[in-house]
Amino acid sequence: MKYLYSCLIAGLLLSGQVMAEPTNRVFVTNEKSNTVTVINGKTLKVEAEIKVGERPRGIGLSPDHTELYIALGEEDAIEVIDPKTLKILRRFDSGSDPETFAVHPNGNLYISNEDAGLASAFNPKTGEKIVEIEVGLEPEGVAVSPDGKKVVVTSESSNMLHVISVPEHQIIANILVGARPRDVTFTQDGKIAYATSEISGEVKKIDMEKHEIIKVVELEGKSAKPKDVRLTPDEKKLYVAGGRSNSVYSLNPETMEVLKSIPVGKRVWGLAISSDSKHVFSTDGVDNQVSVIDTEKDEVIKVIKVGEFPWGVVIDD
Repeated sequence: MKYLYSCLIAGLLLSGQVMAEPTNRVFVTNEKSNTVTVINGKTLKVEAEIKVGERPRGIGLSPDHTELYIALGEEDAIEVIDPKTLKILRRFDSGSDPETFAVHPNGNLYISNEDAGLASAFNPKTGEKIVEIEVGLEPEGVAVSPDGKKVVVTSESSNMLHVISVPEHQIIANILVGARPRDVTFTQDGKIAYATSEISGEVKKIDMEKHEIIKVVELEGKSAKPKDVRLTPDEKKLYVAGGRSNSVYSLNPETMEVLKSIPVGKRVWGLAISSDSKHVFSTDGVDNQVSVIDTEKDEVIKVIKVGEFPWGVVIDD
């Protein structure tokens, strides 16, 4: 984590940006109530509820943490919020049906436009569309390598991970995976990625230099429909949201052994991990709650009621 943080600070200094003081807030998009719940990351209590546009799902922070981005699926737009004042700053068109997005180290957003079969990149400061890339059917998850040289987009109905080079914006590999891939995350050195496949109930470990699958683990139980996957900043554990299994799974990222199945609320989709690797926050959609998991014990220590059908989550710490 220290290496990643140092690289981020160095990049910000080179670009003239100054890292904002963290608010230590947890932000949650509520898909059906059209709100963002604001949780105090220290007290684990709800501070505020922000009314936003229709069907908020994907969520992310600018590299300098001065802006919070919300994907509005029903309005084909990205809403921009000040994470400190909680005021809506502006919005811009994002292309059709933005499911989710990833923030590049240079500040640009790479967005999956689900119903159009496209991945697009936007400058969130100006709202300018930089590029549009044809990918497979129903693109969903988006991840950017830490060095910013690769973007991965998952296509649910094509069962593929599309690896896109940056800045060329060319697809350099198509990796066939299990049915309905949902999410991807990278190691800090960018050499390994982990991906979930919802229908096949699998998690893959992938060599991102050779673009080959190294290891596949199938989560136990027919109800396991994995969505988000996150690696702790210290890279000691990998966490997977189990969807309909109502569990979060902790795995050994080296061996891919499942260490524990942690019961949470119903229909768990989103995950975020604190920068100190001590806590995982999961969005439990059907129960309208967020579960807070202690990563040392892999146990839920707090349940927080939020808006209706929570989907995405990000931590400003």
